[in-house]
Amino acid sequence: MSSTIWSVDDHLEDILSAIRPLDPIELQLPDAQGCVLVEDVTVPVALPPFDNSSMDGYAVRAADVSGASEEFPAVLTVIGDVAAGGGGLPTVGPGQAARIMTGAPLPPGAEAVVPVEWTDGGTGGGAATTMRPAGEAPEGASGEVRVHRPVEAGAHVRGRGSDVQAGDLALEEGTVLGPPQIGLLAAIGRGTVRVRPRPRVVVLSTGSELIQPGEKLGEGQIYDSNSFALSAAARDAGALSYRVGAVTDDAETLRATIEDQLIRADLLVTTGGVSVGAYDVVKEALSSVGDEDVPGSGIDFRKLAMQPGKPQGFGSIGPEHTPLLALPGNPVSSYVSFELFVRPAIRALMGLKDVHRPKARAVLKADKALSSPSGRRQFLRGTYDHESGTVSPVGGSGSHLIAALAHADCLIVVPEADTSVEPDAEVEVVLLG
Repeated sequence: MSSTIWSVDDHLEDILSAIRPLDPIELQLPDAQGCVLVEDVTVPVALPPFDNSSMDGYAVRAADVSGASEEFPAVLTVIGDVAAGGGGLPTVGPGQAARIMTGAPLPPGAEAVVPVEWTDGGTGGGAATTMRPAGEAPEGASGEVRVHRPVEAGAHVRGRGSDVQAGDLALEEGTVLGPPQIGLLAAIGRGTVRVRPRPRVVVLSTGSELIQPGEKLGEGQIYDSNSFALSAAARDAGALSYRVGAVTDDAETLRATIEDQLIRADLLVTTGGVSVGAYDVVKEALSSVGDEDVPGSGIDFRKLAMQPGKPQGFGSIGPEHTPLLALPGNPVSSYVSFELFVRPAIRALMGLKDVHRPKARAVLKADKALSSPSGRRQFLRGTYDHESGTVSPVGGSGSHLIAALAHADCLIVVPEADTSVEPDAEVEVVLLG
């Protein structure tokens, strides 16, 4: 246990200086969602790869429909169908038109597409309202069509390369692959992509008093909420999370459980058992862990100048020197500690350049001044109003008030030097949403 009191910033810097981004791997597109790209991706083929119709209608030459009106329609000979994905395109000559479906390639000779609503649909009647499928209306694929309005060359045509050109930069290194990015990669023909994988985070709570939700509470027991909250928070940060149900207050059991979990962990997070009580088994179990030949291995337990979350532990464990963060057991202390220290570590493992939650300045709206202990950076739960730029505290400062945490969307930061913050003062907030 370090006798020094660590600042929040120094503790975080110590963690981040020890974290190395995970090695890149090649993944199939569905598996790459949420991962960070480690290469620039250029476009091998133009999108769209050919001129194609943006409407159902008729592919025509612009000169043939010049001056067309409902009173004096242009009458064109329909020479066939052009469907999306179809081959063998007909050539549109003077006085001719081809029925065309949305997304189908513009046939040779045609310059524009007349929407079906601007024609009689080949029926010889008034304006068409819909285009029947080719299989249901073979008679509409030949004969004549009356066009009631003129179009200019290029009308209702998506030009080749109008989305992206071959050789363009599609996505740059460092991009997080969400649904639109996955879609773009598929559209340009990439089946796999080189990324840093999502970190595997094992969350383990300790305490003989903890039982799993859904079971019946006995005397002196409480439900294990921390492992659920923190494994959800790890997923939210971009990790693959594995929740280990509460481990009893026995150092040997805990050490064995942690060693078993190392096989699937890029980062271990424990909660509980890190303060100064007789049953603080995390400290007991991990204080002797580490490789004597490797300087700095093992877990260092510290006191931080913060509230909540004063007791913290950090170090590495096992043959791969897997980083481990030991958080306090109080639910709010544990969650605040996760946001301040574990989330940035997960984002650093992912190779993200910005690992921090966004911050904002806000005007405090409160009935009375907020008090804070001298020499500690306090983090209070709050709700932030983006429109008005104000923040209101939720609940008190107690580290067990998990109900208030569920209604908060930010943390109000009270600096170490401030013991009181008056209503209408400007404060810093860490945005959690």
